Amino acid sequence: MAKHGLSGGFRGLCGSLCARPIALSLALAGSATAWAQDSAATPAGTDLQAGRLPVPAPPPGTQLPAVEPIIGDDRFNAAIPSLDVADDPELDRPLESIEEFGRAVAARQAGARPQEDRPLPAADPARIGEAPVDDAGLNEPLPPIERFQVEPARFAEKAGDEKKAEIAYAVEVNGLDVPDAETGSDLRRKFNDLSALREGKGKAASAAMVTARLNADSALLQRILAAQGWYEAHVRTHIERAEEAGRQRLTAVLDVTPGKRFTFGTITVRADPTVPPDMVRDNLALHVGEPVVAERVQGAEAQVAVALPQNGYPFARVGQRDILLDRDTGLGDYTLPVTVGPRARFGGIATQGDMAFDARHVGVLARFRRGELYDSRRVDDLRQAMVATGLFSSVAVEPQRTDEPAGDGTEYVTVMVGQKKGPQRTIAATAGYGTGQGLRLEGTWTHRNFFPPEGALIAHGVAGTQEQGAGLTFRRSNAGRRDRTFELAAEALHSDYQAYNAYTGRLAMRMRRDSTPIWQKKLTYAVGAQLIASGEEDFDFSLGRRQRRTFFIAGLSGQVGIDRSDSLLDPTTGFRATLLVEPEGALENGFAPYVRARLDASGYYPVNDSLVFAGRIRFGTIQGAARNDIAPSRRFYAGGGGSVRGFGFQELGTLDPQGKPAGGRSLSEAAAEVRYRFGNYGIVAFADIGQSYESTMPRFSGLRTGLGIGGRFYTNFGPLRLDVATPLNRRPGEARVAVYVSIGQAF
Repeated sequence: MAKHGLSGGFRGLCGSLCARPIALSLALAGSATAWAQDSAATPAGTDLQAGRLPVPAPPPGTQLPAVEPIIGDDRFNAAIPSLDVADDPELDRPLESIEEFGRAVAARQAGARPQEDRPLPAADPARIGEAPVDDAGLNEPLPPIERFQVEPARFAEKAGDEKKAEIAYAVEVNGLDVPDAETGSDLRRKFNDLSALREGKGKAASAAMVTARLNADSALLQRILAAQGWYEAHVRTHIERAEEAGRQRLTAVLDVTPGKRFTFGTITVRADPTVPPDMVRDNLALHVGEPVVAERVQGAEAQVAVALPQNGYPFARVGQRDILLDRDTGLGDYTLPVTVGPRARFGGIATQGDMAFDARHVGVLARFRRGELYDSRRVDDLRQAMVATGLFSSVAVEPQRTDEPAGDGTEYVTVMVGQKKGPQRTIAATAGYGTGQGLRLEGTWTHRNFFPPEGALIAHGVAGTQEQGAGLTFRRSNAGRRDRTFELAAEALHSDYQAYNAYTGRLAMRMRRDSTPIWQKKLTYAVGAQLIASGEEDFDFSLGRRQRRTFFIAGLSGQVGIDRSDSLLDPTTGFRATLLVEPEGALENGFAPYVRARLDASGYYPVNDSLVFAGRIRFGTIQGAARNDIAPSRRFYAGGGGSVRGFGFQELGTLDPQGKPAGGRSLSEAAAEVRYRFGNYGIVAFADIGQSYESTMPRFSGLRTGLGIGGRFYTNFGPLRLDVATPLNRRPGEARVAVYVSIGQAF
């Protein structure tokens, strides 16, 4: 029965062949050593340079016979040529160059003697010293007869013939239609993706180039077929010639004979017992009778390598497979050795290197506790959490054996965290523009570890046509618990809008759990408190004129959110909902308590990979105080890029006698978008509707609508957004067109 192995089968053959040169070299070395020893024993008077071999002295008392010389000295001297220049003038001629000597040798080997009166051609500096017969190609094996192509030489007759000599060719692949239609289609697709002939797009500089590509594609087809289980496939190639419109056209033909497709006959796993039993075999997704497909084998082995560390075996290793193929039956015997290693539980955490924080804070980031069964997914999660802090240039998290028993046949492992601290400071800037709000620039300077561990100090500033300000924020990330953030902020802000003009100072504290670019959380929350002092100018309806008033506001805030969408900046499926409640009290000619509440919800429905329908609603209410007792900056407004597009910022709602927005105690908005993406670009059609009201509850009357179209440029951090909208039933004073530029989708 003829069998051959795919790995490890050539070791014995190589060993027997490779041993002979070694033995030969040792024998030669031994001979040389013996000769050297004999030479060392030669008497000092021996003249090796005179041409006489060293002869050992005869034994004492031995009489040697007289030996006559074979050639006498007179006869020998007469045979030596004369070295007198007068007798032979050639002895005084300068030696020829190496390259001239090489050409003369080549000419004699070709059967033509160089003529004395013919000048030698000029030497090629690039080939000085190169022997013409020293050609490595002479040692290469001849190609198989089915690949041998004879092409007549083509010579350009004049300049520009190289471009005219370009030939066209077609590609024909026969015999690749295997019984499995899906597999045959996959084979053709892989061949077309990697084919040198296909890459040439049917054009070549010469027929020799077509032949080279044809030979490369023949080897490619054999590799593709072998990867799918056809280990005995044969590919025969030839070129067919035809004349079309006076020009030569070639057809490169590949005739494929797949042969027998090998399947698994037996599958054997060599591994120590595991808990639960047969863990390795259960995760090795290979079955007897299925074809021996390389991708399937590699994927199954990778699954074993992943599953074992996820189930308590951190030191498991998958060995080198062995597949023994039987040519007669078409079966393959598959054997996989696996080193399972000890079953382990999490022990302690240790850290080393250039550290940004200690092992105690690493334990805050970890989602595992001592005594839990080892799971590599928890280790990977810890690595990602440390990367997300932005404090490291590199992080390594690996298990280390302790040999400390943990019961149930397990042992504790230490999680060793290697740190290399990275840059701690960053500078960032954002820019945006909106009709009615104008240009807005914001910059931040951040030291992310000013108060270790993870205590950041942030200075930020805002400069815009209608908003200017600065602030300082202390932020503690992972404050005593993973993903929990504590913030203290102090800021001063000047706002100059149509609705009001305000100079505001604010102190705020907040504890929150938010989504991040790495972990988009399904449930988020935030609680906080704030103190606000604001001097604001607006229209006082009780006095019938504009005046500046000072408000002192103290309030609490609570927010909860549910996020089932697939992306923070570019959602295409799922939904989101956020509820914000802010109990506040304003002190200005008396104390006025009230509650602000707002609900936001959005949903996304993908029609296909390119088309998405998106919708949004928003409702707001203020309960407990008259509008005039509420600071203008704390009222509800509608209109603008984040509200109802097509209108200026805060433009909708009740107007004062001067025609400026007065704000309201309730709000209702809705929006719908159709998003179409092609490559890195996209186009969006949208309709927004909304209004703010003086009443405490939305009345859904007098709604204003804006229609528009937008463009998107998709980047690796989110889409860049440009929206252009116009209001329906435009009123005097309202702009015909509103433009909005920002990062991320509108909702």
